Amino acid sequence: MFELTKEEFDNWRSHFGSSNSSDKMGLRYSPMVFTEQGVAMLSSVLNSSTAIKVNIQIIRVFTKIRETLMDNLNIKLEIEEIKKNLSHQNKNIELVFGYLDKLLEKKEDQNPRQKTGYKK
Repeated sequence: MFELTKEEFDNWRSHFGSSNSSDKMGLRYSPMVFTEQGVAMLSSVLNSSTAIKVNIQIIRVFTKIRETLMDNLNIKLEIEEIKKNLSHQNKNIELVFGYLDKLLEKKEDQNPRQKTGYKK
């Protein structure tokens, strides 16, 4: 269990949907919150059926949050990989256009060849 920082408390209030300031909510201090392990320890101490059901739901929420964070991390890693590949492709495209420009310059600089074969 730990106390929320001011930034965490403000973020919590915005997600909680409370429009009142903390003094109107009756909160003089930031609330104390539990970690996932703290909820698991609490559920082993509490013995009522309601407390057990609530703690199971809380642990499911923590699990869902962890899965969501991992999915977001995987997506971010994939996006970075795509960005890296695109930057390499840009360099390759620039290289190809450079070669094409050189070929065009070489073609323009060539003297016309004399035709071979029978002349009329």
